[in-house]
Amino acid sequence: MFDHIPRNLAEVRDRIANAAGRAGRKPEDVRLIAVSKTHPIDAVRVAADAGQIDFGENKVQEALQKIAQSADNSLRWHLIGHLQSNKARKAAAAVGAIHAIDSVDLLKRVDQAAGEAGRSIDVLIQVDLALEDTKHGAPVGDVAAIVTAAEACTAARLIGLMLLPPLAEDPADARPWFRRLRELRDELVANGAAAARLRELSMGMSHDFEVAIAEGSTMVRVGTAIFGERHYT
Repeated sequence: MFDHIPRNLAEVRDRIANAAGRAGRKPEDVRLIAVSKTHPIDAVRVAADAGQIDFGENKVQEALQKIAQSADNSLRWHLIGHLQSNKARKAAAAVGAIHAIDSVDLLKRVDQAAGEAGRSIDVLIQVDLALEDTKHGAPVGDVAAIVTAAEACTAARLIGLMLLPPLAEDPADARPWFRRLRELRDELVANGAAAARLRELSMGMSHDFEVAIAEGSTMVRVGTAIFGERHYT
């Protein structure tokens, strides 16, 4: 039933390697996050058996369920969907990374919750470059304040920025948004932000990850190209 997953994983890894090569980068500089949302834990296990370590989920509840079901595997779980403040505690106590920090308040909640759970957690700031009503993220003008607030965190470790560009049929149409996120990161570092806190750029999904890699992505979030079409209930 899941025979396609190892084949798809191998193909995606080859595409990542080729895209990195064309950009003059090393394939190992790009982390593949397999987005398993709506797919069963058995699909995750097949991917894990094929060597996949990083997995992404959009919703806290589904992430918690799969983390519990895969406790016998050494997997790293990323929360890549919008995180509501009232779910910050549960997320911070379980996942390895949160890609959806969009305010100073949410950052502080995650930091406190992770600290109380006796663990550390990587976080990325989701930036809303296009100001779309249907998407979440911090406005560009708020990003510097979140970066500054991260300096005082003890359990939440800021490692970079994340982007969801406007949906486009042509992957090339996403290029300006990917480039702008990279330029924003560079501007923040030039203005004094610690480069180590902004080393990761989480951008690129199944249909446009090669373009994202060309523009500097270090984390690509790929679901459909690995697991197949999602089945929503």
